[in-house]
Amino acid sequence: MQSKEHSYIGPRAVRPLKLSSVVGYQDLSRIGIGMDAATVHRMMAAMDAALVPGLTTPTITTPEQFLQNWLPGFVAITTAARTIDECVGITTAGAWEDEEVVQGVMELTGTSVPYGDYTNVPLSSWNVNFERRTVVRFEEGMRVGTLEEARASRMKVNSAESKREAATLALEINRNRVGFYGYNDGNNRTYGLLNDPSLPAYVTLPMGGANSTQWASKTFLEITADIRTMVADLRNQARGVIDPKKEQLTLVLGTSVIDYLTVTSIFSVSVQDWLTKTYPTMRVVSCPEFDAAHAGDNVAYLYAESVSDQSTDGGQTFVQIVPAKFRVLGIQQLAKGYEEDYSNATAGVMCKRPYAVVRRTGL
Repeated sequence: MQSKEHSYIGPRAVRPLKLSSVVGYQDLSRIGIGMDAATVHRMMAAMDAALVPGLTTPTITTPEQFLQNWLPGFVAITTAARTIDECVGITTAGAWEDEEVVQGVMELTGTSVPYGDYTNVPLSSWNVNFERRTVVRFEEGMRVGTLEEARASRMKVNSAESKREAATLALEINRNRVGFYGYNDGNNRTYGLLNDPSLPAYVTLPMGGANSTQWASKTFLEITADIRTMVADLRNQARGVIDPKKEQLTLVLGTSVIDYLTVTSIFSVSVQDWLTKTYPTMRVVSCPEFDAAHAGDNVAYLYAESVSDQSTDGGQTFVQIVPAKFRVLGIQQLAKGYEEDYSNATAGVMCKRPYAVVRRTGL
């Protein structure tokens, strides 16, 4: 019987044997090298555990930086919402270099009397006062070095653009803060939405059934009663000049209070639903500055955005005067980079019509 031929290597194909893999060691039998499994396991067990050390420092197989996956983009560190513009708008008036913003207030005087042929003619007149606000200027700049810009670009960051954005944000934060709190350097008259001297006094909300004035403890009926009272006071103190059903109204609440407008009645109607239906011209704005704004208590404002009267100033209840929102002061080329400087100017917020504002505390 002829024996089975496992393989053939011709004389021109014979090469030295290189054992580079042990995965298929059983296939060695095809070229005449026989190793059974038991023999291989005994050989592995007999190997010397003390290997000859290498010449290089021991390390991992693959450096860690080759195993990192970088997510796209950068997460920006957030700041508190800047809502002064949403509350009272923004009026660009004057110039960056101005010292003051002045508003004239005119009162028409005169009293009519019964007619008589031989009586003196009663004369009407007028009286003018001037309300002043001081302009405050802020500045913020940036400097970028040549090496800094080159290295930042390696991680996909535009250093100059990021610094300009940071400067703009810093100026806007200051303008927003002055809009709410004003600015006092000892000799100026720059006020904000919370401390203008013309504002009416705060009135504390009545207590609810839980013996608390805070909306967190009040029911649907108690919260709607608070809002209804504010609207009634606004109409009354304006002596009918303001019609809450026609005039555009703004209700400003703290960010910790506004969500209580979702409190519902037994009929699943929320305070917000009631507000939208009852006073369709009223909008609601929330500001973090209204939290703990008066003696540690939350506050609320209700005001008419503008009043139609005989005035020639535009009729706004509040005005935020900003002579310059953003101004480039200069750019300087340096030997190893460049420098830029920016500025803004604001006169804060002025309350022109105190009778069109109702303030509450204790929310």
